[in-house]
Amino acid sequence: MTETTSGAASTSAHPPTGAYAAGHKPRSPWPALWALVIGFFMILVDTTIVSVANPAIKAALDPDTNNLDNVVWVTSAYLLAYAVPLLITGRLGDRFGPKYMYLGGLAIFTLASLGCGLSPTLGALIAFRAVQGLGASLMTPQTMAIITRTFPPNQRGAAMGLWGATSGVAMLVGPLAGGLLVDGFGWEWIFFVNLPVGVIGFVLAWILVPKLETHPHRFDLVGVFLSAVGLFLIVFGLQEGETYDWGVIWGPITVWGLIITGVVVMALFIWQQAKTKSEALVPLELFRDRNFSVANIGIATVGFTVTSMSLPLMFFLQLARGLTPTESALLLIPMAVAAGVLSPLAGRWLDHTDPRVLLVPGLLLVAGSLVGYSLLMNLDTPIWVFLIPSFVMGVGNAGMWGPLATTATRNLAPRQAGAGAGIYNTTRTIGSVLGSAAIAVFMQSRLEANIPGASDSSAGGGFGAGQLPEMIADPFATAMAQTILLSAAAMLVGVVAVLFLRRPKATSTDDWHAAHAADSAG
Repeated sequence: MTETTSGAASTSAHPPTGAYAAGHKPRSPWPALWALVIGFFMILVDTTIVSVANPAIKAALDPDTNNLDNVVWVTSAYLLAYAVPLLITGRLGDRFGPKYMYLGGLAIFTLASLGCGLSPTLGALIAFRAVQGLGASLMTPQTMAIITRTFPPNQRGAAMGLWGATSGVAMLVGPLAGGLLVDGFGWEWIFFVNLPVGVIGFVLAWILVPKLETHPHRFDLVGVFLSAVGLFLIVFGLQEGETYDWGVIWGPITVWGLIITGVVVMALFIWQQAKTKSEALVPLELFRDRNFSVANIGIATVGFTVTSMSLPLMFFLQLARGLTPTESALLLIPMAVAAGVLSPLAGRWLDHTDPRVLLVPGLLLVAGSLVGYSLLMNLDTPIWVFLIPSFVMGVGNAGMWGPLATTATRNLAPRQAGAGAGIYNTTRTIGSVLGSAAIAVFMQSRLEANIPGASDSSAGGGFGAGQLPEMIADPFATAMAQTILLSAAAMLVGVVAVLFLRRPKATSTDDWHAAHAADSAG
């Protein structure tokens, strides 16, 4: 059950441009990275920009029903199509070249954005969002893989620092751009804006990103099937659990039945990967590297925290304090600025120090900022004070995203770069889905504890739009303050995990070039 690639596809027969082969002076990888950042930034913005536009999309394409579940699928379809193929798309980059997989994903994403903006019905929009998610899934692992394969380990921190800075800035730009575009031009423009960005990103990546050597791989079709089914069941179950009140979905099928089945299938997948005589889809030997394993635990807690914290914070600011979505997003400016400025500096520092020196303080600062938010989330705190934990969180972000990614990829062999990036991004995405599901359940329980009968109220628990009356706003604020502590607790789990990292062995640039050339020749 394998598809064997031809041995004629030898890397030595087709030397890559910009290769790191012996005797060749490698060109600077920085222009290629800047080209990749454009597409990566677009993907990150698109994951947050739609949430701001959901009310407008609902009013335009689904105005005749009171069912909010329909419009939620605009986000759910994207997330499913993005998360499920990540293990496979990372491996495809190793086999066919990360440059061409990235360009293909960017083309799909950009064309799907046009389809989204032109969608006449909600069903069509959901379908095009799923295609967008597939394009993003093709792109994301290639970005990390290209960094891993073009930057020596002792210079990779600075590159991942830029990667981390992009994440921090995108978290702010998404909600702000969404609010401005929806208010000024209509919901369609949150998708149309991707067209010029996608075209520019495609042209620059075509010109600047080197054609790296490919590695012959066998595709384990049984593993592909099992991983896709298992991840789909887990992600779908977690994502839709709150919608179905963690009960029956249809017929005898329940949410927990889907999740448990997904876990069993993934366990079967791991067993099959360990036993397969063909090349495994997920090389389990990667997890023998302690730093790779620990970094995956760390990024899962980061995905959980970043996804879960925004819901109670935005609900508090908009419903308890009466801010608009745009005003709420403006309070995140210190976080984006601090992360954007400090992430490249932290990356350069990481190239010369133990990763724990940055990761432990970074994760602790994020956890501390969330505790700070919790203490401030009441009706008496001046709004400007919320800029302080926002800044602290930005400083923490600088010591979080880039250092984790650098640590995970530092010891990856070039032929395993795509597989490692796929695993890492899959772990992050599952952490995000877990965070989204957990925070929804915990928030509802805190609302019930502080406002008895909250779940019996009308749409959204009676918390529809506009500022709540003070008699409700005060216990509502308390519930949100308690809820955000779950995000802080998850971040503390990450702190404990990264304590088990090891300082990587120093590798000179010359040694890395020699090892890279040897791997390519092999």
